Amino acid sequence: MTLQGFFRNRISINRNELSGAFGDIGTDLPLIIGMILASGLDTASVLITYGIMQLLTAFIYGIPMPVQPLKAVAMIVIAQKIGPNIIYGGGMAIGILMLILTLTGMIDLIAKYIPKVVVRGIQFGLGIQLSMIALKDYVLSDSYPGYFIAGIAFVVTILLLGNRKYPPAIFIILAGIAYALVVHYDVLTGTKLIQITGPKFYTPTLADMLTGFLVLALPQIPLSIGNSIIATRQIAEDHFPEKKITIRKISLTYSMINLINPFLGGIPTCHGSGGMAGHYAFGARTGGSVAIYGTMFLILGVFFSGSFATVVKIFPLPVLGVILLFEGIWLMVYIKDIIDSKKSFFIAILVGLIACGLPYGYLIGMIVGTALYYLSDKQVKSFLKVP
Repeated sequence: MTLQGFFRNRISINRNELSGAFGDIGTDLPLIIGMILASGLDTASVLITYGIMQLLTAFIYGIPMPVQPLKAVAMIVIAQKIGPNIIYGGGMAIGILMLILTLTGMIDLIAKYIPKVVVRGIQFGLGIQLSMIALKDYVLSDSYPGYFIAGIAFVVTILLLGNRKYPPAIFIILAGIAYALVVHYDVLTGTKLIQITGPKFYTPTLADMLTGFLVLALPQIPLSIGNSIIATRQIAEDHFPEKKITIRKISLTYSMINLINPFLGGIPTCHGSGGMAGHYAFGARTGGSVAIYGTMFLILGVFFSGSFATVVKIFPLPVLGVILLFEGIWLMVYIKDIIDSKKSFFIAILVGLIACGLPYGYLIGMIVGTALYYLSDKQVKSFLKVP
């Protein structure tokens, strides 16, 4: 196969990939903005590095394998206003820990004994979380005009979801841009936008890594193993079985991007089942959607980082909320392939509720769900009081 043929099979650029490119923006953009504002991170470094990581994974996998902000890390950073050096150290610590799990084979061992039903439960719980955030924090964020544009976006998505000729995200993003230009016209046109900038380099210290490990890595790792590694591999197998993507490969690229990010001033990132579901739901079938998405962040970082808070108003929260809502729903729908078994269905529902409802819910849900799976049907029915 020629080099041109190699890239053609992995990266397609068309309207469906363009639509799919926006399938994860509802999750990513608010977390990235929140971390930049809370911690005073260098905007150009964050955006450029984030774009580079998207492009790398697009070419490595050739499917819509996204790069996302680490959710537990992002929430802690935003809530506690963690400083940049600790963020970089935490990212490095996460990268080292995941590399150890990968090279020793421990990640394969963990994945081997976590059954598919538990993975479906994790996806279900994450889908609930994303859907609730979409409705409460995004769709309802902009009063009646926001409700109106969200309603239009919802109807368009319902009508066009799965349509390969007219993929929905292109139309709802255009509607969102039109809405933003009307609502935020003065802000968008009254700001000096273009300013060419590059990333700033940083070298994490041992103290940064130790503190980052305790503050950021420990809360993140259970979610990463369950969702970023195991659940992502399951969705890859669901939609792209011919690619034969392994747990070890996903874990390795996860670790490598976090070993690179800190030196370029980037935030800790991961792969994610929700991101892949979002890209796929809105039309993506190759790495083209992720490449387009990464290029967008590169352009924002190089040319618009000085006015990033203004430029992102072009993506109004109500529209992002609709995209995020469908990402969450798509994740929950994966549970359909285990509903024939009463035991599996109840375990998946229980894992999902634990995951989205308890502190460290993904770790607790994995442990409880895996334990129940290996118990006999009689013991499980007694535990769940199933008639």
